[in-house]
Amino acid sequence: PDDAFVTDGLLTKRVQRAYALAMLAPRAGERLWDLGAGTGSIGIEWCLLHPENTAVAVERNAERVQHILQNAENLGVVGQLQVITGRIADSLGTLGATPDAVFIGGGVEPATLRASWEKLRNGGRLVVHSVTAESDVLLLAALAEWGGELTRVAVETAEPIGRLTGFKPARTVTAWAAIKGRAGGLPQV
Repeated sequence: PDDAFVTDGLLTKRVQRAYALAMLAPRAGERLWDLGAGTGSIGIEWCLLHPENTAVAVERNAERVQHILQNAENLGVVGQLQVITGRIADSLGTLGATPDAVFIGGGVEPATLRASWEKLRNGGRLVVHSVTAESDVLLLAALAEWGGELTRVAVETAEPIGRLTGFKPARTVTAWAAIKGRAGGLPQV
């Protein structure tokens, strides 16, 4: 659940996290780059799926890095999750082994998107979430260039309205997912 994570509010919420993980399609022993990690929820859940999975979380905000470290400790993945404090663009060349999958959360930059695709191994999965119109434009271009799937994930949760119940919408997320080197770029899971 979302409340399992220490956060300042920047969190890939449970439904969007489930969608992202389904598209990332983790398998035992794989490595994830979680870029713009926020609270680290994607990287942590990746590691929780198998004890041999590893992740590198990159986050520039020092307070959020502390949240990631606390979440990794609270959820038991300290040895599986490496945390790097810094800008994504400055960190991409230092992340080590070629990733099996990459997740980019929130606002994506064109250079980060292209570099992530280029560094991803053949058959690797890339999933990007967008909450801005500017990032949506980049994801539409990525779909045209590399294929994959572009999806809008909208969630509404029931809550009281006086003595009745209504649905409150969460921020809609645009998600692009693709597999490098696969015709059509779609996951087969």
